[in-house]
Amino acid sequence: MASLYKNKDTWYLAINHNGKRLTRSLKTKEKKIAKQLKLYIESELIAELIGIKKRNEKLNFPELVERFLKAEHGWAKSTYDLNRLILRTHIEGKPLPINPTSRAIHIRHINQCWSWGLKNDLIEKAYKIPGDTKGESRLRVYSENELKLMFAEIKDGSFNSFVRFAYYTGARSGEIRRISRENVLEKSLVVTGKTGRRIVKLNAQAQDILAHQKSLWSYKKDFVSHKFKKEVRRLNIKNARFHDLRRTFGLNLIKQGMSIYKVSKLLGHSSVRTTEQHYAPLLTVEIEDFIL
Repeated sequence: MASLYKNKDTWYLAINHNGKRLTRSLKTKEKKIAKQLKLYIESELIAELIGIKKRNEKLNFPELVERFLKAEHGWAKSTYDLNRLILRTHIEGKPLPINPTSRAIHIRHINQCWSWGLKNDLIEKAYKIPGDTKGESRLRVYSENELKLMFAEIKDGSFNSFVRFAYYTGARSGEIRRISRENVLEKSLVVTGKTGRRIVKLNAQAQDILAHQKSLWSYKKDFVSHKFKKEVRRLNIKNARFHDLRRTFGLNLIKQGMSIYKVSKLLGHSSVRTTEQHYAPLLTVEIEDFIL
């Protein structure tokens, strides 16, 4: 019977069989991760204990991918499907996409798999692919007419409010989906996002939306993206993503004269440099359009 135990902040797996005992460091401080690893390492320890398999037998990449996809990552189905497609394409030896953004996504997911294997002591070396893992910045922002069309024609009242609230706060979809009434202050909102907890100031429009929203939104990530795509397709708004609402909000603030530093803080970016990288290309386009 295998059991988990902790020694000096690190979790170990121990197994006893016919008077023999084997232990294996799981190289993690997190109990949740240790429990996940136990499911896969337990059978290996048993095999090693009874002499079927020698220790330190490492996986090749196809075996690593199979193990990586079976592990618990907390992914949505769409994320799992994307990982599965990219990794199996790589196993088949197909070239990386030419498009910079698609290429970056492939590199990021392949390297993530290698890193996971190395962290869990399943491989001797991670053969990561060098190159950009972020891709080109997306420049899509909505026009005033497109925003008015969305706000007027999305018929699902609760989802309409969700879309408008996202635009008027610049908050990420996940940040809005996680808020509760306890997070709502008089004229501000406490959200938890990629960079931790932060305060989002609520303008009059955002305050009005919350005042008329009987229950807050508990949508799943996949629901938001699929529902939004369906609505903009119906409204014939091209090349539209939900996150573009946030980008449009930030750009409009800058165009109205707010400093890049305040916009960066309001959007919860990790640094002003991140904000500059996102919005400098957009401002260049605006100037060029104006001159022409």
